[in-house]
Amino acid sequence: MLRTYREDDVEPMLAYYSDPEVARFLLEEPWTREEAEVNVARRMLRTGVDGPGSALALVVEHEGTVVGDIALWTTGDTASRGEVGWAFNPRYTGHGYATEALRSLLGIAFDRYRMHRVVAQLDARNTASAKLCERVGMQREGFLRADWWSKGEWTDTLVYGMLDTDWQRP
Repeated sequence: MLRTYREDDVEPMLAYYSDPEVARFLLEEPWTREEAEVNVARRMLRTGVDGPGSALALVVEHEGTVVGDIALWTTGDTASRGEVGWAFNPRYTGHGYATEALRSLLGIAFDRYRMHRVVAQLDARNTASAKLCERVGMQREGFLRADWWSKGEWTDTLVYGMLDTDWQRP
């Protein structure tokens, strides 16, 4: 199930965002409790795509347990292009939750928000996320060498994309 954020999401988000292995491929360091509170409060405001600079941040639940989160935000000066990102609790990986969540979010992007294009940009070492992009039908569009300074080193970026015309509607 995908749902918007609530105040009581601080603990489950902290459970995995504080994990150095989860944060390894993210642009931020592992969260502290204070950072979890600030980030959840910020994400509670991201409830829909309604123009440039807007975002939809969703919690991924399975049988009432938070297993991850996923987001869609606009890029550029219109709402016709978006980017997606996600993080999942390692305790719940390997069950297809990320695949189902990303497919659902792409459906929202293309069918509800009528986006033309959606991309995912990820640390090139994050093979699990690259495989996720490929599983849902996103195309690898680019490999950017040493283009992002993160956690004391230059990292490579993979870019995956999908056009509205690529989206396989159910």
